[in-house]
Amino acid sequence: MICLKKAIVTGANGFIGRYLVQELTANDIDVIAVVRNMDTDLSDLKNSKKVKIVCCDLDHMKELASVIQDRSIDVFFHLAWEGSSGDYRADERLQMKNALATVCALRSASEIGCRRFVGAGSIMEKESIYAVYAQTSKPGESYIYGTGKLAAHMASKSVASSMGIEHLWGLITNAYGPGELSPRFINTTLRRVLRRESLKFTSATQNYDFVYVADVAKAFVSIGNYGIPFKNYTIGSSKPAPLRSFICQMLQVAGTDISPQFGDVPFKGVDLPTKEFSTVDLEQDTGFRPKVSFSEGIRRTLDWLKGMEA
Repeated sequence: MICLKKAIVTGANGFIGRYLVQELTANDIDVIAVVRNMDTDLSDLKNSKKVKIVCCDLDHMKELASVIQDRSIDVFFHLAWEGSSGDYRADERLQMKNALATVCALRSASEIGCRRFVGAGSIMEKESIYAVYAQTSKPGESYIYGTGKLAAHMASKSVASSMGIEHLWGLITNAYGPGELSPRFINTTLRRVLRRESLKFTSATQNYDFVYVADVAKAFVSIGNYGIPFKNYTIGSSKPAPLRSFICQMLQVAGTDISPQFGDVPFKGVDLPTKEFSTVDLEQDTGFRPKVSFSEGIRRTLDWLKGMEA
């Protein structure tokens, strides 16, 4: 355990980053919020007296230590990542650049004097291993994103062990909630429901998990405070289930009469065994438990989307 009083957060104006900054400041922790540029809406970050905003993109992450003069920072949370959704997931140059930037961020964290580095990984790392290492497999290009995350995880952990900085990694299953603008599954499906569009899915028998974004932020703070160095933690709801189950819950909360069509979309991914979604280590080491149920999280997300669509 460390006494977390001050933290750096890269990607602080991203979907999860904003919630993480909010969670940190709510716990009376000072935050240096690192953003790519100052052109986006940073009002929520600027409104907090406990937040200092610093501009540094991924291409210049190795120079971050010269931008931040403070040398009394406890934890470096690295969330910045380009191309986490859509067609950019298949851009090998971008994903490898992200991995290299993660190592640069780690080196900057060490130079600044941070005690520990917490990276944001993805369940796609596990999927990519299953997809790529299966004999005669033909993984799709979407696994390039997972490969980038896996490379970032492995390279930064190796460098951290040689530099004497504590390395921890949070593997996010699937975060969702108000504020997400990317074309990922929950966001896209709920928007289609609101627009009364057809709902076509795979057979949706593959195992999945979703975790509300505010709970993701709480999990990262718990890892930063109580995580055991050089461990990775899966951040999820602790209740994985076949994707069809989540879809049915979503549509029930939405109160739609649109019937989902299962099996119309071919499934080309990996069906992870439920053990790969286990959050036991996170719970035992940090005491973290998600607070927002899937139904409640969908209701909150739906209310936000209705406001956006109005």
